Amino acid sequence: MGSHTDSKDPHPTTQAGRDGLAALLSRPARAVVALDFDGTLAPIVPDPEQARAHPDAVPALAALAPKVASIAVITGRPAAVAVQHGGFAGVPGLEHLVVLGHYGAERWDAVTDTVTAPAPHPGVTAVRAELPTLLDKSGAAQGTWIEEKGRAVAVHTRRAADPEAAFEALREPLTDLATRHGLIVEPGRMVLELRPPGMDKGVALLKHVRETDAASVLYAGDDLGDLPAFAAVDELRSDGTPGLLVCSGSDEVTELTERSDLVVDGPEGVVRLLARLAAQLG
Repeated sequence: MGSHTDSKDPHPTTQAGRDGLAALLSRPARAVVALDFDGTLAPIVPDPEQARAHPDAVPALAALAPKVASIAVITGRPAAVAVQHGGFAGVPGLEHLVVLGHYGAERWDAVTDTVTAPAPHPGVTAVRAELPTLLDKSGAAQGTWIEEKGRAVAVHTRRAADPEAAFEALREPLTDLATRHGLIVEPGRMVLELRPPGMDKGVALLKHVRETDAASVLYAGDDLGDLPAFAAVDELRSDGTPGLLVCSGSDEVTELTERSDLVVDGPEGVVRLLARLAAQLG
C-alpha cells in the first residue's frame, strides 16, 4: 500500500491517507499527532540505552506542537526514559506534548513534568527472576541480553551470532514463561518483550484521541508493536475520524509498510515530515 516519498510535501498513496492529511491541515487545533519513539523518532541502535531522538526531532516537534491539539509519544519504554532520551523536558513549544510510556500505563505531561502510573504487575517481578536461568537452559543465551523496563522486561537477540535463529528459539519458551505469570509476549525487531496484557499502543492511542476529542489523527511507527495503533486508526476512520498512517521505513518490518498510507525514510524522514507539516500550518 505505502510507498516511499522524498518530495517536498507529503503525498499519501491512499485516499484514506489523503483524507487524513487534509483533515489535519484544515483543522490542526483538533488534530492529534502520535508517534512511536524507537525507530520512529530515534534511530535503532544495538544498545537501546544509547538510543537518542534524531537531532532535528525536538525542533520539529516544538514547531508543530503549538499548532495541534496534542502530540503524543507512545512507547513501550518507561515514560521517564523516553523523556530523557528524547530531550523533551523543559523545551519551549512542547507544552502540548505527552509521553505515554509502557504502552499507555504511564503518562508524562510536559506542562507539569510529572509521571503518573499505576502499581506494577506482580508477574513482571516473577519473570525477571526466572529469565536468566531460562536463557541459560535454552542454549540461546550467548549474545542475547535482558533489558529492564520497569513494568516489562525484554530479551534482545540483535547481538547474537544468528539474531533471527535466537529470536525463533526463544519465542516459545518465553511465551510459556509469560503465560505462567499472567503476561504476554510482544515480538519486535530482534526483541521479545514480556509485559502485562491490556497494554498496547492501540488502546493508548484510542484513549488519548477520545480524551482530546480529536477530529483527526496521524500515527507514525516502525515495528510490529505499532500494528495495534494502526488498527486503532482504522477503527477511528470507520467511525468517521480521518487518519493518516505513516511508516518509518524499515526493511525489517514489511507488514507495517504494506499497511501505511505514507512511507518515509526512517526517523530522518519522520522528522522531515513533522517539520513540513509545521511549515504548511504557518
